[in-house]
Amino acid sequence: MLPTPYIKCDYNKVYEPSEDSFLVLDSLEKDLVYLREKFKNRVTFVCELGPGSGIITTFMIQNEIPNRSNSLYFSVDINPWALDTTLTTAKLNGCSETNCYLECIQSDLTTSIRKRQVDILVFNPPYVPAVNVPEIPSSKENLDQWLDLALLGGKDGMVITQRVIDQLDDILSPTGVAYILFCARNKPEQIVSNIIETCDLWNIDLVKHRKAGWEVLSVYRFSRK
Repeated sequence: MLPTPYIKCDYNKVYEPSEDSFLVLDSLEKDLVYLREKFKNRVTFVCELGPGSGIITTFMIQNEIPNRSNSLYFSVDINPWALDTTLTTAKLNGCSETNCYLECIQSDLTTSIRKRQVDILVFNPPYVPAVNVPEIPSSKENLDQWLDLALLGGKDGMVITQRVIDQLDDILSPTGVAYILFCARNKPEQIVSNIIETCDLWNIDLVKHRKAGWEVLSVYRFSRK
């Protein structure tokens, strides 16, 4: 079992790691051999959307996923507190600028990243169903509003996730893969079925599936055919 990063955060500002976070870690660990074989001997562009506490990005750096010496790690979040916290978490776990490349970027999803550059995309999205997706706060100090952005995903909890899925072809490199987490209320089986029926671009595989309290979570891997 790979070690989990040490986390010391202000959870009034960023999402606290929970069962969904740990399921993503377990999914990446399960696919470790696959990822190292797929991206061996080449520079790899690794991007996490919505890092929150930084636990997932730090886990990937700490455990050399896919290969730290040849990987560039980018954490992208609209929440400025999440970017600060991700850098702090990385440093707490020995991921200094001398032994890895980590860049934290404030952005609305991948709008600031060049097309078809990402080799490994990881996304634990705001998946809780809500009437609307919250507006971006006008001030860094509106802490509750920043946390709402990390949780509430609009109709069926899928508004933000669907934006990423719709843009995957533009986001991923020719050999890129994406790991996306869903909850049962997102209706992931239906989503996957619809994508397969309407789009011939993707192989979509269930990596891990887990019941977490009242919620059922799953991580799917998207890769180009």
